[in-house]
Formats: sequence, C-alpha cells, structure tokens
Amino acid sequence: MFVTQAIAEEAAHAAADAAHGAADAAHGGGAFPPFDSSTFASQLFWLVLSFGFLYWFMSRVIVPRIGSILETRQDRIAQDLDKAHELKAEADAAIAAYEQELAEAKASANEIGTKARDAAKAAAEAERQKVEKKLAKKLEEAEARITAVRDKAMSDVGTIAGETTEAIVKQLIGGTVAKGDIAKALEAAKGQGE
Repeated sequence: MFVTQAIAEEAAHAAADAAHGAADAAHGGGAFPPFDSSTFASQLFWLVLSFGFLYWFMSRVIVPRIGSILETRQDRIAQDLDKAHELKAEADAAIAAYEQELAEAKASANEIGTKARDAAKAAAEAERQKVEKKLAKKLEEAEARITAVRDKAMSDVGTIAGETTEAIVKQLIGGTVAKGDIAKALEAAKGQGE
C-alpha cells in the first residue's frame, strides 16, 4: 500500500509537469522572456525609449529644480555668513568700545581717588594747622598764666619769707627784728641762690 501510493504521487507529478510543458509550448516556448533572443529588438527599443524619456525628464525638470534649490541654499548660506561677519564685527566693535570706556572709567576713578586723597590730605593738614595754632595759643596763654602765678608767687615769697623769718626769730630769741634787716637778709640769700 505504501509503494503504490508513492508511485501514484510520482505519476501525478509527472502528469502535472507534462501539462505545464504543453502550456509553455502553447505560449511560445519555455524560455524566460528577457532572455528570449526573438524579443531583443523590441526590448532594446523600449529600453532606449524609456532611458531617453527618463534622461530628458531628469535634465529638463529634476536637475534644474535641484540646481535652483542648491543655488537658493548657497545664497542663503552666503547671506547668513555675511550677516554673521557683520554681527561679529559689531560685537568686536562693541567689545572694543566697552574696553575703551572701562579704561577711561578706571583712569577717571584713579583721578577722582587721587583728587579725593589730595583733598583729604589738604583738609587734614589745614585741620592740623588749626589745631596746632589753637594749641600754640593755649600754650602761650598757659605760659602767661604760669608766669603770672609764678611772679605773684615770687612776690608773695618775699613777703611770706619775711613774715616767717620774723615769726621764727620771735620764737627763737623772743625779740623782734626790723623789717629792713629781714629784707636785706633775704636779698643776700636770694643773690647766693642764683
């Protein structure tokens, strides 16, 4: 049973192959159409016609459009580069102006600082001179007061010394001494002290 069924299937395949072969013969043979030498002329005609049309279409429609797009892009890129160069030049000019103004501001600040320092020095010097004048005046007044007090004290010293001498002599010897003698003795003592 197995053998007969396998043989039957082979016979069926053989019959189907024969039927395909008959159909191919009815359609002009069994070769692949592009490789069939009887159709080379028509194939070359259609190849040339299709290639010619495709070449014409590319050269007249597609390539000019691509060229115009590329040219537009190139112009846009050139404009953008020009604009970038302009902006860079403006930025460089702005930076240079900023640096110039910064240098001027620094110089001005230094000048203002120098003027302020000089003005402060001058004001301090003027204030110092005022204070020194006040101190000198107060010193002169103090010296004058000291001189006046000393002169008064010195004038009083003679009187006090005379009175003291008189009181001492009175206590020691119990007698009195003339004021003229006391004054002469004080003058003599004063002359020896100097």
